[in-house]
Amino acid sequence: MMLRATFGSLAFALAFLLLFGCAASPPNEGAASGTSSAGFSAAGNASAAPPAVQKVEIIHFHGTHQCYSCITVGDYAEETVNQYFARELAMGRVTFAHVNAELPENWELAEKYGVTSSSLWIGVYDDAGFHKEQNTNVWYKIDDKEEYMSYLEGVIEKRLAGDLS
Repeated sequence: MMLRATFGSLAFALAFLLLFGCAASPPNEGAASGTSSAGFSAAGNASAAPPAVQKVEIIHFHGTHQCYSCITVGDYAEETVNQYFARELAMGRVTFAHVNAELPENWELAEKYGVTSSSLWIGVYDDAGFHKEQNTNVWYKIDDKEEYMSYLEGVIEKRLAGDLS
């Protein structure tokens, strides 16, 4: 059983390393919504109140070697969280992390999120469980820091309010 778990982790790591890297264009370039297929799913009645959100985590997954765009996506996200969500950070309701998904100690987290390349993910923990979203729109905003930060602030505010759309 241990051998199978180790093999599974090694297979994930190998697949990740083969797919991981900086690209000339943003990931999921054709995605209009800014979320990948691993985005949030709508559940329940639209008129029902959203489930109470316990925590929103923002994670910048990256590789060991990062290009300018990958670094910028992470740095702007961290600055946004620190500037606009200091109170929520202090309470533990919002968390932020830069995670090198190539390191073995981070493979489980990368697998949980379905990471395949440098990316910004938002995880929401609410009464209904865990929801994950890869936000690809941030890649299109790295040339305008104010626009990037304003956009991401709005997304995080919506997630904290239980709006997963």
